[in-house]
Amino acid sequence: MSLRLNLATSLAIALVSAMPLVAFASEDGKPAKAASENPFFSPSPLPYHFPQFDKIHNEDYEPAFDKGMADNRAEIEAIANNPQAATFENTIVAMERSGQVLERVSRVFFSQAGTNTNDAIQALQTKLAPKLAAHSDATLLNGKLYARVKAIFDQRDSLKLDAESKRLVERYHTDFVRAGARLSDADKTRLKAINAELASLATRFSQNLLKESNADAVVVDDRSQLDGLSDDAISAAAEAAKARKLDGKFVIALMNTSGQPALASLTNRELRERIMQASLNRGGHGGDNDNRAIVAQTVKLRAERAALLGYKNHADYVLQDQTAGNIEAVNKLLGQLAPPAMANARTEAADIQKVIDAEGGNFKVDASDWAYYTEKVRQQKYAFDEQQLRPYFEMNNVLENGVFFAANKLYGLTFKERKDLPKYLPDTRIFEVFNEDGSALALFIVDYYARSNKRGGAWANAYVSQSGLLGDKPVIANHLNVPKPAEGEPTLLTYSEVNTAFHEFGHALHGMFSNVKYPRFSGTSVPRDFVEYPSQVNEMWVAWPEVLKNYAKHYKTGEPLPQALLDKVKASDKFNQGFATTEYLGAALLDQAWHQISAAQAPQADGVLAFEAAALKRAGVDFAPVPPRYRTTYFSHIMGGYSAGYYSYIWSEVLDADSVEWFKKNGGLTRKNGDHFRNTLLSRGGSEDAMVLFRNFSGGEPYVQPLLERRGLTQQGQ
Repeated sequence: MSLRLNLATSLAIALVSAMPLVAFASEDGKPAKAASENPFFSPSPLPYHFPQFDKIHNEDYEPAFDKGMADNRAEIEAIANNPQAATFENTIVAMERSGQVLERVSRVFFSQAGTNTNDAIQALQTKLAPKLAAHSDATLLNGKLYARVKAIFDQRDSLKLDAESKRLVERYHTDFVRAGARLSDADKTRLKAINAELASLATRFSQNLLKESNADAVVVDDRSQLDGLSDDAISAAAEAAKARKLDGKFVIALMNTSGQPALASLTNRELRERIMQASLNRGGHGGDNDNRAIVAQTVKLRAERAALLGYKNHADYVLQDQTAGNIEAVNKLLGQLAPPAMANARTEAADIQKVIDAEGGNFKVDASDWAYYTEKVRQQKYAFDEQQLRPYFEMNNVLENGVFFAANKLYGLTFKERKDLPKYLPDTRIFEVFNEDGSALALFIVDYYARSNKRGGAWANAYVSQSGLLGDKPVIANHLNVPKPAEGEPTLLTYSEVNTAFHEFGHALHGMFSNVKYPRFSGTSVPRDFVEYPSQVNEMWVAWPEVLKNYAKHYKTGEPLPQALLDKVKASDKFNQGFATTEYLGAALLDQAWHQISAAQAPQADGVLAFEAAALKRAGVDFAPVPPRYRTTYFSHIMGGYSAGYYSYIWSEVLDADSVEWFKKNGGLTRKNGDHFRNTLLSRGGSEDAMVLFRNFSGGEPYVQPLLERRGLTQQGQ
């Protein structure tokens, strides 16, 4: 396979010998399909090469990985051993064209492992992880191949390449060097062992967390304990219990974050405490799913690998290839935000304590109390709570008349549901996306409901990435984790879930608008601390008057969201931002603490939680009522593709807040503005330096003040 999938999505690819492709048994003991029937062996005949979900079965994956890796090994060997002198076409472009079978199966398999997993997929995931890492190393540590890449790199200025092609040469050279191509053979051997073990550890962490979150879901025996929850939330809890064969009971599923949605409504403090503790203790209280040993070994190996490659630590390794550039820049930003955020959080805690005391509560505010009493403070200050908004946010209305409407106004896009294409689950929806002139742009998959076999959080992914070289148009998916209501009941979103829908569609736009030649640069193949920026910009349309008016309508009456209620939403815009910023910073600072240490400084498994506590205290964000958004043992971001990169959200928000001001100054939701954003930035992927793209769009350097004002951090503690 070419480098694009590994480098763009952090999927490692393994090199294994070819295996028979017709004699495998499926998970149910039936013979596997003949090679000619495997849906991954040739491009999908469906529009946009849309995956043939109706023909893909568990037993198809392993033969496709085996063939894909064997084919790609042969392709890479042919490129590396080409007797002709290295050229851009016979080396760089050849690598971009290689690995098509492996590309197809990897994108579908790893997407399904996240959104629709099962025992067979998880078993294969565990088996593949070290093999895939080895395959990646076999390419990136191939001395002959690197010599050809370096030869082209050294003469790049005289090859008369266009700008995107020249950048491709430079990126390939950087990728090889950062992967260890210049190491000694002995160091390469150790690096390969580290990469294989890290791949296995990452797989175990994610699988443990899914099992742990399901196992630690809170079971409630008596409906009266659920006082405060809406009827649809109670129905969803009852349905979740039925799915576990606990008829007559209720199950509060755990979302991936520390805070849980039910905490904002439940009046029963004992139940709130149970939920909070179940959430905070995931992966760190013993048992088969405990992640502490995995964390300890992961950070130790990452630090060792960084030192092997010539970097101070893992964070140094990661950040030198991001827009931030170095550890100092990230530490400066996070350090600048922490004091005012904490001051505001303590002020918010004092406001909450006043309510608790006024009600005769004989306790100090704790993490389990924050969301519940915050809503009471909100009601006192602004005379509304967020539950009043939910009847106006019916899910399909938000999607079609909100998310899609904004995209139409800004970019001229139209959407047509495709019910003729196969789905991997009935609850998903598929839309074809068209440009204003009617030309086909992309396919878009919507997968919003939570499931026990779906990882937590929200994300976007590409099943097919755009490429002029390969003639591919994008197939992009958005995933949320909205609790599914009882049959026949409407799906009503929280304001946060609405915001998430717009955010993830910002990622989708980045993928759909991609207009580059080379797969390596497609869509969101940009520095990690830039990838969240376009998605955060798209959040601005959530409350934009023209957009809000079009989708925020009562699901029963069709009445628009009352202006008085909207005014209260806007008035409370900076409310609770001390909490929101502090919980985020707690996680971001933890990430940096784990990755700014040497291998010798990494704790043992039994020291992981103590390390976490010390890191939060040292950073000045150790405030019990506001735990980090993610604690270490369930912090999927940093055990996966965002290691030393969780700061990216706030780093991107500096660009986002600045860009929102640009849109406002230039007329807001207009086609002219949309075209400018699309043409200068969204369509360019990674084909040019990220900050050059930002300046091409905005006309200047990013300015931090809009972010501080947005989060209410300009008046410390006020």
